[in-house]
Amino acid sequence: MNLIKCEKLEKSMAELQFSIEAEAFKTEVEKVFKTQGKKYPVQGFRKGKAPRSLIEKMYGADVFTYDAINNLFPAEFEAAAAAAGVEVVGRPEVTVESASETEGVVLTVKVPVKPEVKIGAYSGLTVEKTVHTVEESTVEAELKRVQERNARELTREGAAENGDIVDIDFEGFQDGVAFEGGKAEHYQLTLGSGSFIPGFEDQVVGHAAGEEFDVNVTFPEEYQAAELAGKPAVFKIKLHEVKYKELPALDDELAKDCSEYDTLEEFKESIRKANQEQLDKQDDLAVENALVDQVIAGMEAEIPQAMYDTRMDEMVNDFAFRVEQQGLSLDQYLKYMGQTVEQFRASFMPQAEKQVKIRLALEAVAAAENIVASEEDVDAEIKRIADQYKMEEAKVRELVNLEDLKKDLAINKAIDFIKSHANVVEKAAEEKTEGSAE
Repeated sequence: MNLIKCEKLEKSMAELQFSIEAEAFKTEVEKVFKTQGKKYPVQGFRKGKAPRSLIEKMYGADVFTYDAINNLFPAEFEAAAAAAGVEVVGRPEVTVESASETEGVVLTVKVPVKPEVKIGAYSGLTVEKTVHTVEESTVEAELKRVQERNARELTREGAAENGDIVDIDFEGFQDGVAFEGGKAEHYQLTLGSGSFIPGFEDQVVGHAAGEEFDVNVTFPEEYQAAELAGKPAVFKIKLHEVKYKELPALDDELAKDCSEYDTLEEFKESIRKANQEQLDKQDDLAVENALVDQVIAGMEAEIPQAMYDTRMDEMVNDFAFRVEQQGLSLDQYLKYMGQTVEQFRASFMPQAEKQVKIRLALEAVAAAENIVASEEDVDAEIKRIADQYKMEEAKVRELVNLEDLKKDLAINKAIDFIKSHANVVEKAAEEKTEGSAE
């Protein structure tokens, strides 16, 4: 490869012109002929036995040329980009200027490249940190969940109450005709859960096991089954059983049974501590995000659309993988959501733009401060990944791209640098009063 020229264009595009040596091109053309020559029939010759000169005469002198160029292009283009000192971030547009086995090949490539980033202020930034503390209601709610998980279900003698669990058969009718999907036997329904049509559960309250009765409801106007939306219906109910939950007492015995602690107070304190750690992480992350937003705001860069497109595609692929893990294809999911692939992909655009800008800004900070990941940093991260996924460290090293890992670790260290050089002003969060919004 010989780099002829590299011209920087506007909007982070570059035009590279480079040549492929004649000998390398000639050798590749011969390889293509040997593997693909049999695809071109020539009268008087058995399949694959016709001479190359005759095939080129019949089908064109360049019949093997472009496949040879395509085979050579990836490695030659990578070498040209490295020689030009540009980082390619999108698909290249290739023009073949000339191709000859005696003179070699000359290619002109127009391609989006990683932009030059002019970073603004990133040290000495000021940010306000809202400090949250665990409220007693949070601890009480967690204790309530512990009670619920350890409750006993007992049979209620008499009328069902809100909060009870009923075992029912039901069948729905509209104008005396049973409708599809409106029937079930021995259905477990928690009264007051709001999981059924409005008004249904309220009419089961007050009935006892063994009773048969009707429930009259009107389907919501926005009900998913259009043929039922907004229409009245009658459900025939047979109530088999009513159960209620008996919660265990909030005492030391509950703490011993459900935790590693001997007293309820110790258990409460552990819940408070765990929740406070989570709040502290959230508060720190909010500070980090606010600081990064300031750095982005002061950054100047002509970011090519190709970088956003690549990130969007990665996000769509990640989402598709997660959906497939749940037994659905992306097409099935989109059909269910009533979206096209284009609409779904476009929904990731704001997030993709933000993530690309964040990475460019933090890379610029790392470069400005000569921040790099040490071997100790890499070893620690490999160990963390291995522990998380219960894998051997050697296997993790085989699977990860170490250069990409080092870049990611340097970015994390750049964030730490920004935070450690920032002026963080703390203020206490306003306490929530009863009935206030979350």
